[in-house]
Amino acid sequence: MVDPVALPTWAPAHVPRRTVSESELIEGVNTVRREPVTGFDEGRRRASGIYGTILTAAVITAGGNVLSTAALEVTVLVTLVIYWVAEQYAELLGEHTYQGRLPGGAQIRESFGSSFAMVTASFGPLISLLVARGLGANQLGAAELALLVCLLLLVYHGYSAGRAAGLKGWQLVAVTATAALLGAAMVVLKAFLQHQHHLY
Repeated sequence: MVDPVALPTWAPAHVPRRTVSESELIEGVNTVRREPVTGFDEGRRRASGIYGTILTAAVITAGGNVLSTAALEVTVLVTLVIYWVAEQYAELLGEHTYQGRLPGGAQIRESFGSSFAMVTASFGPLISLLVARGLGANQLGAAELALLVCLLLLVYHGYSAGRAAGLKGWQLVAVTATAALLGAAMVVLKAFLQHQHHLY
């Protein structure tokens, strides 16, 4: 229960004294929560893009040797949609549900919209997978090309995030190199899995 807030007794006489009810306080908090923060949304989109690209690379790494192209495309998309919905459900429930109130429709739409880059991050690699297959590449070669596209996207996301944060010099190089290492780790893992597949 929020205690009513009143002006102090030493307030000037010409300032009318009034109390603020609990409902008004809650409405004020909700208004602040609904205020758009462009910088935050852009940062969230970049983070979602990085996460989505890593997930795409992980699925391609795990399934590129055993799934058909169509099955791999569907698996990537379904996996990302599930992760996207699950992440937003957890965030809305954990951070925006309070005092017996669920988040409003506008807040839910904003949350899902600002993180949809997690799903769209897969479009480039999946298109390259289809194009490679259409040009005659085998299943393994097409998957490797899609994985290379993921690596390039990670480098781009890392670099653009660093630039947006105002990083320069070795700091910008460090965050870009970290993104590249994440992609390179997927390439190495895929090579390892391919080697194990040939052994057995």
